[in-house]
Amino acid sequence: MATWSAPGKVFLFGEHAVVYGKPGVAMAIKPRVFVTVRKSRNPTRPRSPYINECFKRMGVWGSVYIRSQLQSSSGLGSSAAVTVATLCAINDEFGLGHAREDIADMAFTIEKKVQRGRASPTDTYVSTNGGIVLISGDARRRLPPQGLQLVVGNTMVPHSTTKMVEMVGDLRAKRPEIVDPILDAIGAVTFAALHSIHNPKELGRCMDMNNALLEALGVGHPTSSRLILAARASGAYGAKITGAGGGGCIIALCPKRAKNRVAGAIEACNGRAIITTIDTVGARKEKHD
Repeated sequence: MATWSAPGKVFLFGEHAVVYGKPGVAMAIKPRVFVTVRKSRNPTRPRSPYINECFKRMGVWGSVYIRSQLQSSSGLGSSAAVTVATLCAINDEFGLGHAREDIADMAFTIEKKVQRGRASPTDTYVSTNGGIVLISGDARRRLPPQGLQLVVGNTMVPHSTTKMVEMVGDLRAKRPEIVDPILDAIGAVTFAALHSIHNPKELGRCMDMNNALLEALGVGHPTSSRLILAARASGAYGAKITGAGGGGCIIALCPKRAKNRVAGAIEACNGRAIITTIDTVGARKEKHD
């Protein structure tokens, strides 16, 4: 029996624009998915297409048990975390000897297949390796870790990443003269944020600007806006949509002393708040009691 876990992720800057080659910054967060795999003579086929593909890819079958601290369809990379943790647990239980880079590559291939070509390698890379990652075109580079104090606000409104990406793509096809400058501006905000990574107040301003640009692309949602405004009013440096939008989650960058207040303001708006910070470990083997 082998148990592994992998973290979720948030997009700090640049979602949607990364689809068009602009830079983006993603960060692994503390909430995790835990997956236990055991060799079994008569394993039942798992319902999850991600887990099914993990076993098929590894060429073995076993029993699997999952415990998740991440809600699905919330934009926190839960499917990537499930896929990465499952591959790691299978790899360990069956002694297959795959390296961490192999796991990240396989996880992306699986996500891409299940999501019919719409997956991004960012989620699986961040979940496997942890930390803060700069995405630029096809390149991914880990940045020095930062102790950013975040409150994640879940709108509890499920969303479809595929639909939101398609919607932005359709808008760009119809109005390139409007959408392309917005995507350029999101890229510029991401670069500005990288230069201000040690200055939380400036980083918060960059988040606010990034959010306004995402709203201009049409990926906002009334509940997201309510949570963002509540977070800012209760002391956050800045707040924005994270991920595809149209529901899902928002993030608020906070002073340490304001985290609980911001979380309370989000909960008061019927959101679900998670106080968190960076996860630098990535995929991790768990001990059994």
